[in-house]
Amino acid sequence: MNLSELKQGQTATIAHVGGNGSFRRRLLEMGFLRGTEVYVEKYAPLKDPIELILKGYHVSLRVDEAAHIQVENVRS
Repeated sequence: MNLSELKQGQTATIAHVGGNGSFRRRLLEMGFLRGTEVYVEKYAPLKDPIELILKGYHVSLRVDEAAHIQVENVRS
């Protein structure tokens, strides 16, 4: 499942970070590492971007960027 498919209030564990080059490196530097738990705080009114909480801080990603991150162990 992709991170972009999660609903507001769900938590999941990052399984794989896709993408290429500087985009993937930027995600990894922001803490999107395999095994990290991520919580979907909320979606913007027009459903883009998505606000996430991981490692104790808030980060916003565009939905198309979040689609490059695979997650597992989804729970509400």
